[in-house]
Amino acid sequence: MFRSHILVCGGTGCTSGNSMKIYDALVERIRKEGLENEVHVTKTGCFGLCALGPIMIVYPEGAFYSQVKVEDVDEIINEHIIKGRIVTRLLYMETVSEDGGIKALNDTNFYKKQHRVALRNCGVINPEKIEEYIAYDGYEALGKVLTEMTPQDVIDVISKSGLRGRGGAGFPTGRKWQFAKNSVGKKKYVCCNADEGDPGAFMDRSILEGDPHAVIEAMAIAAYAIGSDQGYIYVRAEYPIAVQRLTIAIKQAREYGLLGKNIFNSGFNFDLDIRLGAGAFVCGEETALMTSIEGHRGEPRPRPPFPAVKGLFGKPTILNNVETYANIPQIILKGADWFASMGTEKSRGTKVFALGGKIHNTGLVEIPMGTTMREIIYDIGGGCPNGKKFKAAQTGGPSGGCIPAHLIDTPIDYDNLIAIGSMMGSGGLIVMDEDNCMVDIAKFFLEFTVDESCGKCTACRIGTKRLYEMLCKVTDGTATMEDLDKMEELCYYIKENSLCGLGQTAPNPVLSTLHYFRDEYEAHVRDKRCPAGVCKKLLRYQIVADKCKGCTLCARNCPVGAISGTVKEPHVIDPNKCIKCGVCMEKCKFGAIIKA
Repeated sequence: MFRSHILVCGGTGCTSGNSMKIYDALVERIRKEGLENEVHVTKTGCFGLCALGPIMIVYPEGAFYSQVKVEDVDEIINEHIIKGRIVTRLLYMETVSEDGGIKALNDTNFYKKQHRVALRNCGVINPEKIEEYIAYDGYEALGKVLTEMTPQDVIDVISKSGLRGRGGAGFPTGRKWQFAKNSVGKKKYVCCNADEGDPGAFMDRSILEGDPHAVIEAMAIAAYAIGSDQGYIYVRAEYPIAVQRLTIAIKQAREYGLLGKNIFNSGFNFDLDIRLGAGAFVCGEETALMTSIEGHRGEPRPRPPFPAVKGLFGKPTILNNVETYANIPQIILKGADWFASMGTEKSRGTKVFALGGKIHNTGLVEIPMGTTMREIIYDIGGGCPNGKKFKAAQTGGPSGGCIPAHLIDTPIDYDNLIAIGSMMGSGGLIVMDEDNCMVDIAKFFLEFTVDESCGKCTACRIGTKRLYEMLCKVTDGTATMEDLDKMEELCYYIKENSLCGLGQTAPNPVLSTLHYFRDEYEAHVRDKRCPAGVCKKLLRYQIVADKCKGCTLCARNCPVGAISGTVKEPHVIDPNKCIKCGVCMEKCKFGAIIKA
């Protein structure tokens, strides 16, 4: 038994802040002090509160240290571990109670409304040690399935739970598995979509980094349910930590007899392999992903036939994403009714979101379906920084839409998001404040889609490019009101005629911003003005004469000599020379320069 446990976040966010150097320094310092038998240091997955990384927690006190640096290690060891005095200056202040004690993480604003199912082991166990996963009921669900349940029993439990695919469209998981089970074929496949290409999304990556065995166990359960003996995890190569931990986990599962031949002496055989993706967004679409696994260029195939009938290598196949699989073992162990008790009538369970953009608490959250946008942004996320007003939130990445501030009390589930012009997507949630231009936001996501289109169908290849060009006309100030109507018409044409989900959903950011923020589009077109002061070609920098002190700082820093004036007299900007770089506004100490 150890008297102290030190958990260091080993997720990508904290690792980029040198958390593994902190881990190494802790291990070395404890070795020097001869405390190896008293203090245990372990690396975990993501704790969720990425804004405060690098993070470490010391138990049994539960001291939550944030923004830790390598040079803080000696103080933590000397004060906390050796002398028993918590280093107050490094604590996440929300964990400090009024009497100076330590509050439980679940009592802080960021965590108290969360309910962790898919993320239950992230930040708790060492993902590179199968023994720790097993200690937290790992592989118990697989054992139960193989020794107590028939394949149909498994599918019935998943169906009754109401679990829907967490990768975007929300198709019922049990129904998908039933289709594959009913398909005739000697060979069937189970695939995991870990491609996760949405800008700002890092849910699946964090699960693979923090709890890879949950996905392996779930895929084995799925394989038993449909009659498969081979699975593939398709993960993008840009996730090196996830790939490394998956590789370790698969090797350990084989060594323990949890993958391979005759698992649990049941006669059931199943093995897994990893396939690396090159980062093509279109490979998040199921048929394109399978085409890529087969070794071909990642392009979608027409449906039907659907993958459950004819998928990978022409055989019946099921494909679910990482988060969907991460729920499976808990549903098997705790029952369908337990899972169905969370969420809403048509969207059961919880959903993991990656909070990003203009928000205090960027990070990873898991909340029951039906939680409102207000609760996520303000109660959990802490609102927008610098007192700025919340303007909109983008869900579903390039496939989703922008939700305006007046809909902030909408309960989040699959059907509600579609009804207001967005979608769940894989779970990225980008927050925007009053300084964001919604036309520019739509252009950003569409530019991404244009780059990521595989080019197989004309509606997507050409249509998204033409739509992007129209948006450029709006932000350049050269569009007409008729162009706005043409844009909307083109959006619906692309949606109705594209081959796969990439093209079918690509116009969503444009349609949602046209619907909710049409006044901004019209300001760009009619007034040749960007209300948010973002679109460069519509910007004009002006000097407010009453505020200008004539210090000449702006003129001395202007790279093109566009500012003139004498000392102690108001200066003037020549709009014909100004390149709109913003240096003058940045350098002015008196707030005399404004965007007009």
